[in-house]
Amino acid sequence: MKRAVYPGSFDPVTYGHLDVIRRASEIFDVLIVSVLNNQGKTPLFSVEERVNILKKATEDIPNVQVDSFSGLLINYAAENNLHVAVRGLRAITDFEYELQIAQTNRKLSGGKLDTMFLTTSLEYAYLSSSSVKEIASFGGDISQCVPDFVADMIYQKYNVQKVQH
Repeated sequence: MKRAVYPGSFDPVTYGHLDVIRRASEIFDVLIVSVLNNQGKTPLFSVEERVNILKKATEDIPNVQVDSFSGLLINYAAENNLHVAVRGLRAITDFEYELQIAQTNRKLSGGKLDTMFLTTSLEYAYLSSSSVKEIASFGGDISQCVPDFVADMIYQKYNVQKVQH
């Protein structure tokens, strides 16, 4: 059985993330989408909220499981017998950053964790969780960026109304 992990902060999950999830779920028998609990960041959503959002957003993909972890990905992967991490790439700058992490993970895992990169579909190449949060914080329309239920939750977190055009 081919299993992989797609780690990330997913704060919030975007259509770009969901595109990578759907495509990776067609490659692997089981795809575990795992939310990183990064102590160095102050997220908009708690880990539990992000896990629940991802479960709802992927409920139509039967071979996707949602989990969370703290610490190093290589430790999480080893504990769960996972040997492939999936990462999405939007641009060259993503590649440089992700390549360094992939090489470090491979080295630190003793060669037991490989990384598979999926390039983001062009329609989502502009998307980032940071830009979605910034747009939403000013009441901008994020309906092209995230599922409707996620947009509603983001606006609620910022206590803003979506600006109607």
